[in-house]
Amino acid sequence: MRDYNLGFISNEDIYEHVKTTVKSYRREITLAQFNENVVDPVKLTFDSKVYGKSIQQAIADECFRQIDKSNTNRIGYFHQNIFKYAGNGWIVPKEGFDVENNDLHIYVELKNKHNTMNSASSQKTYMKMQGKLLDDDMATCYLVEAISKKSKDDIWRITLDKKPRSHNKIRRMSMDRFYELVFGDSKAFYKLCMALPLIIEDVITENKELQLSNSVYEELTREHSNLLTALYLLAFSTYEGFSELTNK
Repeated sequence: MRDYNLGFISNEDIYEHVKTTVKSYRREITLAQFNENVVDPVKLTFDSKVYGKSIQQAIADECFRQIDKSNTNRIGYFHQNIFKYAGNGWIVPKEGFDVENNDLHIYVELKNKHNTMNSASSQKTYMKMQGKLLDDDMATCYLVEAISKKSKDDIWRITLDKKPRSHNKIRRMSMDRFYELVFGDSKAFYKLCMALPLIIEDVITENKELQLSNSVYEELTREHSNLLTALYLLAFSTYEGFSELTNK
């Protein structure tokens, strides 16, 4: 196995964690899946001409967009579950907070981006943390953001019941600072990001079944070599005039 030189997690553990994440990814799209909600060939025509793409590229982009919608939660899995390899009391419980360390009285909710929570969700999370402080007066609660506006470890200030609220043990933290807290290495998150391309390449190279399978083009052109014609027939086969395309 390649040495990823991370230091804070073993090569075997990070490989298996990435492999599990890749396995959970949506990696297949068929024509039936592609057209589940009826793809708009008029939009794809505009996309192709306005952005200077081939119709094949416009279809490829639409395939990727559909696949990508399914994968957001998989990245959440990756961010959360890496901490189960940390040891030293760090756990990923089945319920409660996303990450916990009961020995250190640290309780964490993870969010992918700083702007993914609306006001109601923010308030609910903050009240959950307030409740934890009432149950455990030694607790510190963190809202950790994978993609934050800046590297930070700040008091979380919020408006709750129309009043400003803050507590020095309820904090907002960027992912790099949280990695430093957990693994004791200020550059741990940076090291992981730099190693990820190699790890993912190794996983996919060594596990051929994890590669993308896209049969959309093959199925579209099975009866019509012209992709755009095939798209219009897919969406508008019962519309007036479009039956003429079957003979072209």
